[in-house]
Amino acid sequence: MTKQLLASLAFVLSLICLVTVGSTETGAAEKPNVLLILVDDLKPAMGCYGDPHAKTPHMDALSARGMRFDAAYCNQAVCAPSRFTLMLGSHSTSTGLYGLGSQLRQVMPNAVTMPQHFAKHGGYRTESLGKIFHIGHGNHGDPESFSVPHFKEKVIEYVEPASTDGGKLTREEAFFTNQKLGQIRSLPRGAAYESPEVDDSAYADGRVAEETIRRLRAAKSRLDSEGTPFFIAAGFARPHLPFSAPKKYWDLYDPQTLPMPQHEQLPKDAPPVAGKRGGEITNYKPVPEKANAEFSEELKCDLIHGYYASMSYVDAQIGKVIDELDRSSLADNTIVVLWGDHGFHLGDLGIWTKHTNYEQANRIPILIVAPGVTAAGSSTKQLAESVDLFPTLAELAGLPAPQGPQSVDGVSLVPVLQDGSARVRDHAFHAYPKRKLGRAIRTDRYRLVQWMPYDGGGDIAYELYDYEADPLERENLAARQPEVVERLSKILQTYPAPMKRGG
Repeated sequence: MTKQLLASLAFVLSLICLVTVGSTETGAAEKPNVLLILVDDLKPAMGCYGDPHAKTPHMDALSARGMRFDAAYCNQAVCAPSRFTLMLGSHSTSTGLYGLGSQLRQVMPNAVTMPQHFAKHGGYRTESLGKIFHIGHGNHGDPESFSVPHFKEKVIEYVEPASTDGGKLTREEAFFTNQKLGQIRSLPRGAAYESPEVDDSAYADGRVAEETIRRLRAAKSRLDSEGTPFFIAAGFARPHLPFSAPKKYWDLYDPQTLPMPQHEQLPKDAPPVAGKRGGEITNYKPVPEKANAEFSEELKCDLIHGYYASMSYVDAQIGKVIDELDRSSLADNTIVVLWGDHGFHLGDLGIWTKHTNYEQANRIPILIVAPGVTAAGSSTKQLAESVDLFPTLAELAGLPAPQGPQSVDGVSLVPVLQDGSARVRDHAFHAYPKRKLGRAIRTDRYRLVQWMPYDGGGDIAYELYDYEADPLERENLAARQPEVVERLSKILQTYPAPMKRGG
């Protein structure tokens, strides 16, 4: 080989090296986009979580792209507080934001939410659509969190006039639109379910999906022209009541094959404060209004059918959004998270909806697709909490860890995303305020709930459940296993004293 040829070859190799290094540096500088998908009242009754009845092909496909968390828990099983925990990375016991009407900026005017952190430290354009922060019950969300005005949509919605007594304002519609809040009991009840033959866009979730697609297209154009990364939070209302969904989703199911409640009594020896009868569901017809009324088998079947149909409806909307992410060539640099704000009782323990410290109200789905980090089709049994998503997403995006000024109670799950067998916590924490404050510890095997008066005085009651021996929570074992109560109580003692109710 001649010297001239060798020199030419060396020059070509040097150019290749320069191009490769330059491309690597450019790629490293690119911040990943974030698509945060929030689903109201979604329990892990999905195909990817092993539910043989669920028709959820799009969420299942999303799970197959990344990591599924099999032991994820919300921090409080009700809409507004749960969403505060997600966006602040803070337990409700750290903030005092326990209620549906809690006002974030009145209680914590300088709090830095997840989207604010991404905008400040990463230059992200942050947008929100549908149900992100809870709006209703006197709460108006948090406009300060996002770069552009929120795309608001309905949560309570009907198409058929019979569902609203001919178009009247119903109780739950009033709650969720901040109307006549002092006159709720005088208003008619809306239907618990309807199934008209309509297009997907007849209901809010279809419109949220359409607008999210438009936002993704605009974000792609902005990314190409300006290099601005996006943080888009898209919130879907179903399967929150009412179970309003187009008929084609109801038709996916034979109601006679759907799972009915296995155990409908409250746990033996559980303190009265822990139980629930009635509540939210009594604002819907034809549900009996008396708290302790029996539900007919037909009504139970209709409600369970409605939940699954509504879940399939929202699944289809999520599929449309993910299809656009692929079509726009955004998927390779977009972190996608699917999160349910809390679980949902479907007649188990005789309870409907949420608002408890029991398993079905608190276990949630979390799916995370992080390109270059998560292995396709992976899963983990790592206990995880809603508060963990803020520090996790910040680390994935290469941003500083969130520092508040609010207490940041979450831990980053990035080590787990890299290796599903890694462990970053040995329990999950959640709480629910009733006549007493119930604080709970969930380990791989047990749940301990401590019910304490708000002033710290008076009698303390405990619940203990062993999910290896009693997954249906038939019996409170606290009196029979004091050594386990003592061991788990020591974990609770490591947490700061709970804040009083605020906002």
